[in-house]
Amino acid sequence: MTTLVCTSASKAAAPAERTLPYPSFSSYVKARQPVLLRTARSLTGNPSDAEDLLQTALAKTYVAWERIEDHRALDGYVRRALLNTRTSQWRKRKVDEFACDELPEPEPVPGGDDPAEQQALRDAMWRAIMRLPARQRAMVVLRYYEDLSEVQTAEVLGVSVGTVKSAVSRALGKLREDAELGLVRY
Repeated sequence: MTTLVCTSASKAAAPAERTLPYPSFSSYVKARQPVLLRTARSLTGNPSDAEDLLQTALAKTYVAWERIEDHRALDGYVRRALLNTRTSQWRKRKVDEFACDELPEPEPVPGGDDPAEQQALRDAMWRAIMRLPARQRAMVVLRYYEDLSEVQTAEVLGVSVGTVKSAVSRALGKLREDAELGLVRY
């Protein structure tokens, strides 16, 4: 007579070893730092503040590393630490608002130009530049916005210096005649 032996049952009877997905804190940080940093950035909106927030939350996690029973839930633990730390920082922030009888007026801009008018002129200028033909637009942008010389502009575009001079001259003439720019300037 043969005796049947069930091998899977004998393995099941043996105590199972607990394998951790992250054997050490440093391996967890190396593996999950990019994801956790994205979460911190979404909480702060500033990359530098996000790095500080993540560092603080990871320091709290490190202190509690041995007490965390389920290492598969580490992301949730760290996210909660991020959120709690950010909430604490927000509550402790210093408020720099003071009640006063009169509203402070901003200092006048030298030259007397209103910043809103300057912005309107910049916007009108860009719309006028965008109406130029592509080649003239490229030359004007390289020459005046990128501050390249005529020789450098010619080298970048692969044309002669004379071509740059004549195209820029025609483009500036079109900009001087642009009706929208005339309305904003006067």
